[in-house]
Amino acid sequence: MSFSSGVKQELCKQSIARRCCAQAEAYGVLLFCNTFHSRGLRIITESPWLKERLPVLFRKAFRVSFDEIPDADEGKGTFLIEDGEKLKCIFDSFGLEQNAPLHVNFAHLEEEHCRTAFLRGAFLAGGSVTDPLKSYHLELATSHYHVGREVPALMVDMGFAPKTTVRKGNYITYFKQSEHIEDLLTAIGAPISAMDMMTSKLERNLRGSVNRRVNCDAANLDKLVAAAQSQIEAIHVLEEQGALVSQPAKLQEAARLRLENPELTLGELAALCDPPVTKSAFNHRLRKLVELSKSEK
Repeated sequence: MSFSSGVKQELCKQSIARRCCAQAEAYGVLLFCNTFHSRGLRIITESPWLKERLPVLFRKAFRVSFDEIPDADEGKGTFLIEDGEKLKCIFDSFGLEQNAPLHVNFAHLEEEHCRTAFLRGAFLAGGSVTDPLKSYHLELATSHYHVGREVPALMVDMGFAPKTTVRKGNYITYFKQSEHIEDLLTAIGAPISAMDMMTSKLERNLRGSVNRRVNCDAANLDKLVAAAQSQIEAIHVLEEQGALVSQPAKLQEAARLRLENPELTLGELAALCDPPVTKSAFNHRLRKLVELSKSEK
């Protein structure tokens, strides 16, 4: 099951107690579903939870039943209303004109609980959200121009900051920031999904941190190996030229320790000196050996 399907499953578990909220949620469904006009209503969904919820929601909101409902066990199914009296009842419930462009009637969304119910319905019918382990993106898509402008304004009034775009004739309201998506999911009734998103974000950030650390450690190891190889080659040049035996005891000790311990770091080699020296001092001795080898070539 996708993350988006999981969100819709959680939303469908919300109780339908108040008739005003049932109407508000149904309003969101209607304005973001596949088809809603004076000639008919068509809602296509493959969500088994939404299939169970819609008949209950519409009976509570409008006291009407669908003319056609899908079988519970089929995949993608269609809810249909073409009966003129039922459609008139639905349009009249929101003060909508049957042959006019659809709008959001804000008079029906004055209460906060009705607003969140409306957005819940909009998401159930026309919403999607990506898997947070991959990316952060939540969107609502409607084919109605005015709705595509008025819903973002409603969200701004509720404290959200959506963005908008147009794609293939649909008007898209969307969020890209994980914190905004989490807040919206919590508000419309999916707090568990919001928490799952937070957890996924932590896992994603941790994985990125680990990868960066591994890459950094690998790069540092490559530098260490290259430097050690350069130092060993320099010491061999000095040995071949007979120049190493004439160097001060400190440099001879540094050369011996490096040859005997090619895998050790500068700090570890410095600790092996007699007496121990600082990492900086030991590094200075090795640099001196490298410089001397260049003059012997």
